[in-house]
Amino acid sequence: MPTEILMPALSPTMEEGTLAKWLVKEGDTVSSGDLLAEIETDKATMEFEAVDEGIVGKILVPEGTEGVKVNTPIAVLLDEGESAGDIASAPKAAPAAAAGNEAAPAASEAPAAAPIAAPAAPKGADGGRVFASPLARRIAADKGLDLSQIAGSGPHGRIVKADVVGATAPAAAPAPAAAAPAPAAEAAAPAAAAPSGPSADMVARMYEGREYEEVKLDGMRKTIAARLSEAKQTIPHFYLRRDIKLDALMKFRAQLNKQLEGRGVKLSVNDFIIKAVANALQQVPDCNAVWAGDRVLKLKPSDVAVAVAIEGGLFTPVLKDADMKSLSALSTEMKDLATRARDRKLAPHEYQGGSFAISNLGMFGIDNFDAIVNPPHAGILAVGSGVKKPVVGADGELTVATVMSVTMSVDHRVIDGALGAQLLQAIVDNLENPMVMLA
Repeated sequence: MPTEILMPALSPTMEEGTLAKWLVKEGDTVSSGDLLAEIETDKATMEFEAVDEGIVGKILVPEGTEGVKVNTPIAVLLDEGESAGDIASAPKAAPAAAAGNEAAPAASEAPAAAPIAAPAAPKGADGGRVFASPLARRIAADKGLDLSQIAGSGPHGRIVKADVVGATAPAAAPAPAAAAPAPAAEAAAPAAAAPSGPSADMVARMYEGREYEEVKLDGMRKTIAARLSEAKQTIPHFYLRRDIKLDALMKFRAQLNKQLEGRGVKLSVNDFIIKAVANALQQVPDCNAVWAGDRVLKLKPSDVAVAVAIEGGLFTPVLKDADMKSLSALSTEMKDLATRARDRKLAPHEYQGGSFAISNLGMFGIDNFDAIVNPPHAGILAVGSGVKKPVVGADGELTVATVMSVTMSVDHRVIDGALGAQLLQAIVDNLENPMVMLA
């Protein structure tokens, strides 16, 4: 039976993507692991590999198609002995996405697609989707296998044909199956509509007769808009502000950079900030946590995300185990991540995760600002520029110091005010006494 190739989810948060380029054509024979296409997500362009063998019988979504939803059929794979005539003429839903039409396919199209549709993607014990090829799902359904109990050997742990062919079905379980539709019904219930602004047509009418250029939103801009709108509406933010004296750090940094010249390493103030945050998360471990819907996950390592501006948006690459790394190692890794972020060459595991983020606009002359928490992180440190200001010294005398203003935005569901204040105090202490970070 012909097998549908579905639009893959190349990251846990991917909902749709652009089919940038086909690397095969109709009639080509492919094997598991062969490259099929290049897929543009909101963050990067990634190669999509075949998980089954067969012949490309029909390409349903042409290259260059935008807004293709995850799990939409994009091509049909034929087994040995099958021909293009075996392909039902129904799968026309995918091209609808090509035209940018967001409306659901008409109900009348559904029965036609049924002959070659694979069983719905199963859910794991934690409610997450189990990734399996369409052929593997069909074989599992025929054999009565629970895919959530099978380890996948395909790309990114995807379950493929070989994983299910030799598996055997467990003994029949008690059948509270009648209760299963209830959660689905609840999920289908429409959520309370969130407040929204005026429609595109309404806004356009406001500026009728005025000259303007319409800029089409790409996938990254759409995702940023959706995620940050959701974050601001659903996360109870509160803000903590401090001034940090940088004179000791600047002197220490100059000494280290002079000693590191021979190794080609030049430490930035941002490198010290990353280290200070990573150490602070270890000093106040209750803040090293993320919001997970109905629970809080407390992390052991300090995985710190750092915002990197790119054309049209931003990335937040994550420096894992930052508390365990030297300043020079953090500096080298951050430069590499930032360079590849600007070239959109980061892999998903390099910009997902972390418990806390840093956004530094000091190099743009910004004195201070409030950043939006990036879920599921518990907080983000907004860093301003270091400027010389008059300060009162420890002896009560008026003096001049280099002062940097920071604002910590915090998710109140994870961190309470006093706990957040302890974390910010630890960050301040680390930056004002930089040699302590090396102890």
